Amino acid sequence: MSKELGLLNFICVLAALAFLVMIVITAVTAGDLLTTDTLFVMTVCLLGALIFVINPLLYLRSEGKLPVPFMKKSSLVPATSGGQIRSNTPPLLDAKGRAVPPDVKAIVAQMGQAEVKDA
Repeated sequence: MSKELGLLNFICVLAALAFLVMIVITAVTAGDLLTTDTLFVMTVCLLGALIFVINPLLYLRSEGKLPVPFMKKSSLVPATSGGQIRSNTPPLLDAKGRAVPPDVKAIVAQMGQAEVKDA
């Protein structure tokens, strides 16, 4: 399946480049760039290029090969193969060694954060 994704991304990049080439050709061959027709054709070609380049960019981002500026590295938490998010804290277990449900974990976390108020 990796070959199909690579071929799809290659075709999408070629289509985006073709739209960008059409913008350059339109800009070179048009007598006046600020006419309604020229601006419309350039806008449509730019939108087409954007549509075709989104798929490869999202694929590169999902593979971790595309750095996203202004995003903290710590906010990206690696997921396990089951799609669950890994946690650095050990699992909370009850007296018999079973995993505690998430709602009980939330209550225990709130109890641990509460301050004791003395009158």
